[in-house]
Amino acid sequence: MFTLGSLGRMPERPYNFSAGPGVLPLPVLEQAKRDLVALPGLGVSPLEVSHRSAWFTEVIERAEADLRALLAVPDTHRIVFCQGGASMQFSMVALNLLRGAGARADYVVTGSWGQKALAEARKEGDARAAWDGRSDGFIRTPSPGELAAALGPGAAYAHITTNETIQGVEFPANPIAPDGLPLVADCSSDFLSRPMDVERYGLLYAGAQKNAGPAGVAVVIVREDLLERAPEDLPTMLDYRTYVREGSLFNTPPVFSIYVLGLVAHWLRQDVGGLGTMAERNRAKAALVYDAIDDSGGFYRGHADPASRSLMNVTWRLPAEDLELAFVSEAAAEGLTDLKGHRSVGGIRASIYNAMPHEGVEALAAFMREFSADGSR
Repeated sequence: MFTLGSLGRMPERPYNFSAGPGVLPLPVLEQAKRDLVALPGLGVSPLEVSHRSAWFTEVIERAEADLRALLAVPDTHRIVFCQGGASMQFSMVALNLLRGAGARADYVVTGSWGQKALAEARKEGDARAAWDGRSDGFIRTPSPGELAAALGPGAAYAHITTNETIQGVEFPANPIAPDGLPLVADCSSDFLSRPMDVERYGLLYAGAQKNAGPAGVAVVIVREDLLERAPEDLPTMLDYRTYVREGSLFNTPPVFSIYVLGLVAHWLRQDVGGLGTMAERNRAKAALVYDAIDDSGGFYRGHADPASRSLMNVTWRLPAEDLELAFVSEAAAEGLTDLKGHRSVGGIRASIYNAMPHEGVEALAAFMREFSADGSR
């Protein structure tokens, strides 16, 4: 039977394929470990330091600057840090951009998270599924032509989910909305995994716990002119203008989460060399898993249409559920953990975010080939 030892050694840490919270870069974890008890020069932990301190002012300003540089965020857009994850953004987007707008919002529904976002928007105004992949089992994203035909004139905004973690479906490139239609994107699970043309978007949001840091903070990048749409009677903490006006410091923000996010952004800039390099690494890692699926003679059945395959979350099925259970169990015994598919769809899911090392994906692909060769068990 295949063992990780055949590729070298059993790692001290297993290869963690969890969909979220996801794996973090080892240099980031090591830096956080060094700082955890006492920050140099301060003598207190980042878990204890005041959000009004000079230290945290530098942390949040540097995190914003690194994000702005990584994504080439134009001066027309503001970056803020919110709590509540992407799920709170489902409501905040509609509260700020749809409530009282006198227009509908168009949602492009490519999976489970798109469905959840639409359901929350409908609580605040007229929102419709302009394109819905449910009838096909959420196996793909719309083509550029389908997207252009689906998004009607006069909408308050169009909302997409750039990557669906549950179904393993991802937009292969930056979608283009009709002129004058603000494009809003939940990019939680492929945020910072590749370059994005931020100028095309009216608003981007991302929960950090996939690629950008630990749970507890969401990054929002919003075009300044859209802030004027927000009704005056919004709750203070659900109004983007509060975060912009107060520099994300109206109340105590998730200090530690922002600190780690800043370390991740610095790692991407300094150690990796930017999002172009990161995208190349991610394509190479994903190809290893998809090749193992495609070369299995049908033993592994990928969920997503090849043109819409996610580089972050690879999803597939085996011929029987008992084989899937055996796959997950035996993989875990070999140091390949958290491969069980989402409870709503079953199967297998490998989340190969930025920080998953190439050798971890090589080990998974080798295990997949060995397991399929012995699949008659």
